[in-house]
Amino acid sequence: MSFTVPVLIVIGVIILSAVKILKEYERAVIFRLGRLIGSKGPGLIILIPFIDRMQKISLRLETRDVPPQDVITKDNVSIQVNAVIYFRVMDPNKAVVAVENWVYATLQFAQTTLRSVLGQVELDDLLAEREKINHRLQEIIDRHTDPWGVKVANVEIKHVDLPQEMRRAWAKQSEAERERRAKITHAEGELQASVKLAEAASVIAKDPIALQLRYLQTLNEVAAENSSTIVFPIPIDLFKPFIRKQDEGKE
Repeated sequence: MSFTVPVLIVIGVIILSAVKILKEYERAVIFRLGRLIGSKGPGLIILIPFIDRMQKISLRLETRDVPPQDVITKDNVSIQVNAVIYFRVMDPNKAVVAVENWVYATLQFAQTTLRSVLGQVELDDLLAEREKINHRLQEIIDRHTDPWGVKVANVEIKHVDLPQEMRRAWAKQSEAERERRAKITHAEGELQASVKLAEAASVIAKDPIALQLRYLQTLNEVAAENSSTIVFPIPIDLFKPFIRKQDEGKE
């Protein structure tokens, strides 16, 4: 009886060590006497005690920051760029057997690829075509991590840190561009106004009375301003009807 209890305890421990429960997103890569026999899970799995060894792998999407990288662009501008990478394990067997640490290896390859790709583009293209560069980074990294059973879902450039002198140059360029647009807009407005004035002048020239009416309308608008005194010349055409009537009376 004295030996029964310890034996039962040992048997219970062995049974508990042989039974494993894996979550929905987990897989167990099983090695039997050092040889890969495949992956199991999720749910309840049973291992052969002292013979089977398992390594647990998560299939969830991993989100990792790529540390800031010093990059010299194609037009010789020194910048710092960091990114974020989204990846997951698609083949647990390859992720365990083909590479020692699949997370570390993926991040290291993402850093080198980031420097390599951005070194082939100019700064303007990096800022204007970021979506295109992100897609190119994703394709390159995904192609090289596929033998490890890792799928790279997306790569996003987060921040581009420009030197101070480049920031001042960009500010001057932006200011000059805004001034150029303002001058073009002003010139276009002047052109449109001159066209409308020419059309109005041609209409008024056909009837002298229209010119007098316009003159009286302008006087009415000026009279509404009480801030200053304005001396306005009176056209002689306004007095022609009175002069003509007076001459007729003399005759």
